[in-house]
Amino acid sequence: MTSVVRPGINDGMVKPMNTSAIATATGRSWESWVQHFDDAGARQMDHPAIAALALELMPESVEQKEWWAQSTAVAFGQYAGLRVPGQTSTGDFQLSTTRTVPGNKDQALQAWLEVVNARTEFGGVPIEGEASTSSTDRWRYWRVALSDGSRVVVNISEKQNGKSAVGLQHSKLDSAEAIQFWRPIWKDLLAKI
Repeated sequence: MTSVVRPGINDGMVKPMNTSAIATATGRSWESWVQHFDDAGARQMDHPAIAALALELMPESVEQKEWWAQSTAVAFGQYAGLRVPGQTSTGDFQLSTTRTVPGNKDQALQAWLEVVNARTEFGGVPIEGEASTSSTDRWRYWRVALSDGSRVVVNISEKQNGKSAVGLQHSKLDSAEAIQFWRPIWKDLLAKI
């Protein structure tokens, strides 16, 4: 299911699979979500207000209501032209990418460190300070700041069947174009673990 195209609305910015996933998870069509937001004046609201409205409108039967409210608010912001894909509520941009790898979370972190530890830059942008690692019972983390003011976090968790999920988030990017620059760099590095 895709969104209804209306004149003056930036519908092309929302991925149809995103709106379809929202409709499936919430039991409410994307068109119905848009109507609810429009009826409430959401085009004049900031992101936190839209997210609060989405949570208020979220059907009781929905599991993980807060997460789906956030996803629905982001999709509406993109649909209404209030933000573009990858843009955060503060106006900067971020990208996320993931890869499933064999091994437990410690093995996955070690494999990542073998790929990145000797590096002093990524994408031609120098590292600022030193990268750090930390852990909890469920997660392993690697963090680094870059000299352009952006930050990269890798989080690793175990999955079933002896595998781990390695998620990378690059935040505080200055444009949507920066996402297009960085995504292949990070995907290439993740492919090496």
